[in-house]
Amino acid sequence: MPRLRILSQTYLFMILNHLNKKTMKTFTKFSFIALLLFSINSFGQTDTTQLIKDWQRAKAYTLEYLETMPESGYALKPTPDMRSFAEQMLHLTDGNYGLASAALGQKNPIERGASEKSTDKSKANTIKMVMAGYDFIIQGIKKMNPAQYGETIKMFGDREMTRLTALNKCFEHQTHHRGQTTVYIRLAGTKPPQEKLF
Repeated sequence: MPRLRILSQTYLFMILNHLNKKTMKTFTKFSFIALLLFSINSFGQTDTTQLIKDWQRAKAYTLEYLETMPESGYALKPTPDMRSFAEQMLHLTDGNYGLASAALGQKNPIERGASEKSTDKSKANTIKMVMAGYDFIIQGIKKMNPAQYGETIKMFGDREMTRLTALNKCFEHQTHHRGQTTVYIRLAGTKPPQEKLF
């Protein structure tokens, strides 16, 4: 994000240097500058807005999965060595907290793996915990300064990435595990929710 802003500012100054001051009215020149500066300063806000929308959509989509699965299906395991439906969703939640807390630069409000280890894996409690995990991310993004997206952090030991990349990895993780539960829902004799790309 900061790199994009710097590039845009560089192009702005290059354009201004090539303008013929004698043939360009002052009003037009300043209007042009104002428009470009507005565009430059809007990059971060637009990205934040889209990021929040994507996470809100992911939250709504996951809720559809959770509500579609009947209570009896929450303990369903396709094979004995696989996670149950509830455990998949709670693992997704542990990932949301763990990956996002690093990306956001915030303390993880739960212990590592605490959601999946919960003794209450009922439909109501699972939904409550999963939704709280999404809220943690959405509220965290709202508090972030767009300039932070390009900051480098370490995750998974010594692997370096930007905060925005870490948030994208978190999004990828929850998408993966929600997708796995499509099979669980079909095994429970229910039709999975329609794809929610927008």
